[in-house]
Amino acid sequence: MTKLPLLAFLVGANALCAEPAIVQTGTLSAREANQAAAVDERFVYAIGSTVVAKYDRATGQRLAPSTGTAHHLNSGFLWEGRLYCAHSNFPRKPDKSEIMVLDTETMALSVFKDFGEYRGSLTWVVREGGHWWCNFAHYGADNAKTVLVKLDDQWREQGAWTYPPTVIQDLGRMSISGGVWKENRLLVTGHDKRVMYRLRLPAKGDVLELVDILPSPFPGQGIAVDPKTGGFVGINRAQKAVVFGELRTRP
Repeated sequence: MTKLPLLAFLVGANALCAEPAIVQTGTLSAREANQAAAVDERFVYAIGSTVVAKYDRATGQRLAPSTGTAHHLNSGFLWEGRLYCAHSNFPRKPDKSEIMVLDTETMALSVFKDFGEYRGSLTWVVREGGHWWCNFAHYGADNAKTVLVKLDDQWREQGAWTYPPTVIQDLGRMSISGGVWKENRLLVTGHDKRVMYRLRLPAKGDVLELVDILPSPFPGQGIAVDPKTGGFVGINRAQKAVVFGELRTRP
């Protein structure tokens, strides 16, 4: 039998064991980093339950808080220069949800879309492919009812999907907190685990398909795509920090 050099053997073994993961690339301290974060080329937006704060990306300086009333903000995403945030009355019942929008110049926060009582508690919303994608969460024994809804510009449903049992079981009694589309895959986070679930729409049926589970530096909560690096941004709630990460292959 031909003997391979030790280095060649180790390289081959590492290649076989390599796996994709979200790797931390930086942090920024932000006392509002309690629910989620979003970024553009120049600024970081740390999202708390009742306020969004704008930070200078280069220096970390806190520039301004939002104005306007909010009860329970969740994930946010930037679109056409404004920040859109999922908002709900959680933990009150019955569930009521809205999309709120932040004018990033004036920092005024206002209601963009009022869902009222509709499918659950809105935890994240993004714009992709000319549609709105909204996640309505349920918790405890009902968390399997958590649903991703695709809506057109007139807010008419174009589809709805629940999450696979493997993901629901891994969430415990919690639900899906954040989500983004990237390269035709849906990446979502739970409440407190350092993982992202990578999913795809099914060819047929109404249950999302699990592609894989990625190790992540974000302990759950809301995430967003970083347009500057092509990576992601999230938070570490315990450390009051915005966290930056990129998808890489690691041994």
